[in-house]
Amino acid sequence: MSITTVLSVDGMSCGHCERTVSAGLSALPGVTEVTADAPTGRVTVASARPLDEALLRSAVDEAGFTFVGRS
Repeated sequence: MSITTVLSVDGMSCGHCERTVSAGLSALPGVTEVTADAPTGRVTVASARPLDEALLRSAVDEAGFTFVGRS
């Protein structure tokens, strides 16, 4: 079973930004797929189990962007 989490991320403006955020989130344990959309600021994360919000926030922050919250 896959769990889908949609995040709101501020600061993405291009494909490079999307790839950077996706790479950071993909490194989290249990994450199976990440799709980032810069124009909307939405990032969809598929995972094998629920993800801790602090881990999500940390991964986005470390990638250089602002975690706004879950959508």
